[in-house]
Amino acid sequence: MIALSLAEIAAVVGGQTYDIPDPSVQVTGPVVRDSREVVPGSLFVAFRGERVDGHDFASAVVAAGAAAVLASRPVGVPAIVVEDVQTALGALARHVVTKLGATLVGLTGSAGKTSTKDLIAQVLRRKAPTVFTPGSLNNEIGLPLTALSATEETRFLVLEMGARGIGHIRYLTELTPPRIGLVLNVGSAHIGEFGGREQIAQAKGELVESLPPAAEGGVAVLNADDPYVRAMSSRTKAKVVLFGEADEADVRAENVRLTDSGQPAFRLHTPSGASDVTMRLYGEHHVSNALAAAAVAHELGMSAEEIATALSEADSLSRWRMEVTERPDGVTIVNDAYNANPESMKAALRALVAMGKGRRTWAVLGKMAELGDEALAEHDAVGRLAVRLNVSKLVAVGGREAAWLQLGAYNEGSWGEESVHVSDAQAAVDLLRSELRPGDVVLVKASRSVGLESVAQALLETGAEGEVAAR
Repeated sequence: MIALSLAEIAAVVGGQTYDIPDPSVQVTGPVVRDSREVVPGSLFVAFRGERVDGHDFASAVVAAGAAAVLASRPVGVPAIVVEDVQTALGALARHVVTKLGATLVGLTGSAGKTSTKDLIAQVLRRKAPTVFTPGSLNNEIGLPLTALSATEETRFLVLEMGARGIGHIRYLTELTPPRIGLVLNVGSAHIGEFGGREQIAQAKGELVESLPPAAEGGVAVLNADDPYVRAMSSRTKAKVVLFGEADEADVRAENVRLTDSGQPAFRLHTPSGASDVTMRLYGEHHVSNALAAAAVAHELGMSAEEIATALSEADSLSRWRMEVTERPDGVTIVNDAYNANPESMKAALRALVAMGKGRRTWAVLGKMAELGDEALAEHDAVGRLAVRLNVSKLVAVGGREAAWLQLGAYNEGSWGEESVHVSDAQAAVDLLRSELRPGDVVLVKASRSVGLESVAQALLETGAEGEVAAR
C-alpha cells in the first residue's frame, strides 16, 4: 500500500486509536486479513468469521511486525477501532485509489472473468506497472484488499468484480471507481440466485453505469456477440468499444482456428492495425477473452503488434483453470475444477475434444451449482453435448445433478459403457486408475463446492509413479 500514517488511516475510516504511542507511525507493508501474511509494517484487518475471529490474533500479528490492527473492539495492542471493519476497509480502499492516480479497469461477466483479468494484466504490465485481482478475490473484501496492494509505481489497477445480486457491482464501483469497464457476457452462472438472465444483465450493467462520461475518459468495453451485453451501450455515457467476432466489432478476430493441441489462433484486428495471435491457453472460448483484453489494451495506447505478442505469450495465472499436465505415461490431465456453469462446461468439453483428436477423451464432470429451476435442463444439456461431441466416456460424479448429466447422455444415445455415474471423487479415481491408457485425455470439471480437483491431483500422483501407471 502507499505509505499512510496510523493517524491518517484513523481519520479516513472514522476510527479511534487505542494503544498507539505514536500515531505518526506509517503503514508501509500490505493490508492483510490472514495473520500468516503479516510482514513488518502491515495493517492487519480483524474480521470476525463463523469459525475464526481475527481479533484473537492481534497480539501475534503485532509481535510479527504489524503496525496496527483494524478492529471492531480494543485488542490490547496498537489498533484503530471502527464500528464496522468491512465498511472501514472499503473507505480506506477508496481513499488510496483516489490518491494513487492509476487507471482503474473493472470487469465482470458470467463466465471467463478470472481468465480475462489475468490476460489483461499480462498485456498491460508490458506497458507499465500493473496490479490485479489475485485468483477470484472479487467481492466486497477481496476487491479492496487488491486495491490496497497498489503502490506509488502502479499505473494500472485491474479489478475483477463479482455479483450475487442487484446492487453488488454498484457497491464495488463505489469503493474503486473504474475509468474503463468491461462486461464479458451474460450467462447462466448464479441464475438461481438472480432469477433470470434479465436480472443478471441488470446487475452486470451496473458497471457501465458507474463509468465517467466519454469527455472525462470513460470507456465501456462490451461484447458485440452477446445481445444482453451489447444492449448495455444505452446505459452509459462513456465511450463504447465493441469486441467480438461480429463484423461491426471495433476489436475483432478473423480466421479463428485451433492448433492440433487445442490452442486458439486468430488474426487480431484493432482500429490501428492487425496482427496474428497463437495462444498458449487451451480452448476456443479464450478467443473472446483475448479480444476483451485486446480492446482494453488498445484503449490504453498499445499497438496491435504489442497486444498480439503479449497475448501469444500469456499463461494461465490462476489455479485449476484448464491446467494441462501430461503424465510420464502420456495421459493428459486437464484440471478445470475451480468452478463450472453451463457456458464454461460446454466450452471445456469442446476444448477437450479439440485436444483429444485421435485419442480417447474422458469428461469427469460434477454438479453445476446455483442454477435454480434450470438445473435439470442444464445438466441434461451438458450430458447430451458430451455425446454429440463424441467424448469417449463421460464420468458423472456425485448425486442428483450427476445423475441428470448421465441421463442426458443416455437419452442422447449413450448406451453401454460410454457414460457412467459414480458416487464420489474416490470412486471416480478408482475407475480412472483401472481404465486409463497412455495417450488418453481427461477433463475434470465441476463447481468449486464439489471439490473435483482432488480427482485431478490423485491422477497426477498416480502418473508420477511412471512404470506403475504405464502398466
